[in-house]
Amino acid sequence: MPDTAALIAAWARSAVAPHGGAFRDLHPHQLAAPVLQALLQRAGLPADAVDAVVLGNALGAGGNPARMVALAAGLPARCAALSVDTQCCAGLDAVAMAVGLLSSGQADVVVAGGAEAWSRAPIRQHRPTVAGEPAMPYERPAFAPDPAQDPDLLQAAADYAAAHHISRLQQDAYALHSHAQAVAHRDTLAAEIVPVAGLAGDAYPRTLRPASAARLPVQAVGVPPAQAIPALDCAVSTLAISTRADGAALVLLMTEAAAHRYGVRPAARWQASASVGHDPAMPLLAAESATRAVLQRAHVQRASACEVIELHDAFAVQGLAYCAALGLDPHAINRCGGGIARGHPIGASGAIALVRVLADLQRLGRPGARGLAAIAGAGGIGSATLVEWLGRGTRPPQ
Repeated sequence: MPDTAALIAAWARSAVAPHGGAFRDLHPHQLAAPVLQALLQRAGLPADAVDAVVLGNALGAGGNPARMVALAAGLPARCAALSVDTQCCAGLDAVAMAVGLLSSGQADVVVAGGAEAWSRAPIRQHRPTVAGEPAMPYERPAFAPDPAQDPDLLQAAADYAAAHHISRLQQDAYALHSHAQAVAHRDTLAAEIVPVAGLAGDAYPRTLRPASAARLPVQAVGVPPAQAIPALDCAVSTLAISTRADGAALVLLMTEAAAHRYGVRPAARWQASASVGHDPAMPLLAAESATRAVLQRAHVQRASACEVIELHDAFAVQGLAYCAALGLDPHAINRCGGGIARGHPIGASGAIALVRVLADLQRLGRPGARGLAAIAGAGGIGSATLVEWLGRGTRPPQ
């Protein structure tokens, strides 16, 4: 293994809190700084060992959130800081960029991941084009220059469900399973979560019965194709959507030379990453494209060869489509609950999926086991990362 191999020494995340919940007063750096400090403690590294922070953030509206995190966490002033905005994919893309810093010799130790404070997101407005006119508020920016290729993400999910005959019953069953797994594994998940603002566990997962789920309101109805099955309800309900949320997740990467220098025993090795484009009119399928690309780069024949798979499922229909396309059992992914159960802190969601992968690989404890994290983003982009468990490990959490 060359000195520039990207080794993973530690990982951690905050809990995920729904928009307006426990983290409503916190900015991204206030969410991520405690997580970064916990990473250093778990790896036994001093703050001045970190050469760079690469942070995904989607809603900060400019600035440099990575620099804010580095300074708030007490890293040295010389530490480089790069902020990444590829929307939902930003947390995973930040990890890939961190690997680039290591492999190019620009850094020996990098912290990478994502942080999103949706509750504190700036109010968005377009400047008027004519003097005296008011500014025009907007909820989200354009993700494709042609409006016909830039659908509302929820409506696109509903249209896909209608076109592929994925019923509300199937979607709700998928979501109920996600919540049930998250509730059942609360104690398991606690080990990867750094308490922030008094919250030490994901706040959104809950126990629901199918009868209760059936009464939840419909959020979108797709346009059925000509060959639609008569009377099949393919609507997307509240339950089948990953709710808006706040949270942060980070991983600590280093070269083999740095691991020897600091006496760290890395637990995992980065194998490959992929950031790819897909049809912007159907963005939820981009995670599948990224998964196929990363498997090809790592010379892995099929997704089922990975012992642990985490997909950030922004919609239940996305999880079902992903598994169908890749030949996976939906119960084989997101085994402690997915984004449907946690919520969606946009720029952090991909990094949270990777932290989940690493935590599950640690519990599995099998040297050579592979883990896959994948996510899709607005505008038709997808990201995926593949890691391998080394069977060693960092010092235990303090």
